[in-house]
Amino acid sequence: MGQQATPVRTAGLGKAVGTAPTAVSGAVLLLPGGEEISARRPSPVWATITLRSLGRRLARAGRVEGLAVHTVHYRYRGWNGSEAHLAADAEWAADEVVRRYGDVPVCLVGLDMGGRAALRAGGHEAVNSVVALAPWLPEDDVAAPAEPVRQLAGRRVLIVHGTNDERTDPELSFRYAERAKKANREVCRFEVHSDGHGMSGHRDEVGCLAVDFMMGALFGHHVSRPVEDALAAPPPIGLRMPLAVGFGKSLKR
Repeated sequence: MGQQATPVRTAGLGKAVGTAPTAVSGAVLLLPGGEEISARRPSPVWATITLRSLGRRLARAGRVEGLAVHTVHYRYRGWNGSEAHLAADAEWAADEVVRRYGDVPVCLVGLDMGGRAALRAGGHEAVNSVVALAPWLPEDDVAAPAEPVRQLAGRRVLIVHGTNDERTDPELSFRYAERAKKANREVCRFEVHSDGHGMSGHRDEVGCLAVDFMMGALFGHHVSRPVEDALAAPPPIGLRMPLAVGFGKSLKR
């Protein structure tokens, strides 16, 4: 009896978060975290509580505008070097949004290794914005190419990082943002002071910031003054913008 072929894994989109709109005019793709190297399949609960909670918040905020929010189900748990599996799956998901909903703008929202995937896949023609939360980024290595930034030209980019993050280095996301800002003025980065990787101590503020940014990028809403200032400010000011305690309380969303 011949050996069975290994089944080919495919990426997938989770069902729409919240109530799916009857007419979709924009989409958010949620990109969970992952590992540096792993051929294992992600578990059904791979999306963290932080990302699931944020997805529900984004879906509620954009429901009237026709926002569809989906979680990307990766083929593999790992980034896996030059294969960049998570970024490839994010690009596949953007293609799938276009197939399902037509020519609508897409915002990639990633956490941890999913943040790296969002930034790397940001050059997809359907993507107009990226939100990278505590992104995992590689250490500087003179023997390896730097993490690319040119794909982000023409996109609006938000990076958010806790200053006490012990899992992903906030200094690396700052350096990345510095390089990205040279290729694209529409880049900003907020620091969540004294918070860790999940930014759980300021979850409400981070959620409000993501909603504010997403509604501006996808649907042309006016963004809050701090976001406006961060996008306009030259480095390093707009890339070390402190996220104020209580941010968003005055926003009507």
